[in-house]
Amino acid sequence: QVQLVESGGGLVQPGGSLRLSCAASGSSFSFYFMGWYRQAPGKQRELVATMTTVGITNYADSVKGRFTISRDNAKNTVYLQMNSLKPEDTAVYYCNARHSGSYWGQGTQVTVSS
Repeated sequence: QVQLVESGGGLVQPGGSLRLSCAASGSSFSFYFMGWYRQAPGKQRELVATMTTVGITNYADSVKGRFTISRDNAKNTVYLQMNSLKPEDTAVYYCNARHSGSYWGQGTQVTVSS
């Protein structure tokens, strides 16, 4: 069982930045395939970014060039740096880990509004 705890969400103005963090339990974090997803009101959950165990990244077209996923295996943590935020980025952001199963955090709200 993997437990994930997200943090770093909040209210930010358009054009601003936020950094989300996701702390994972377990001693095998370096073997976890990690990802960030988001769900806006009335919409399905969608992929934002993923990172493999060897650091290969993948991004949704809507966030390419603005968001960066990274991981610190020593801290069992994955990050999502979000720059040039837009109102359409408003959503609950979820961390996901895949390792002998798929695990989700509780989500953190990101609101982009002036």
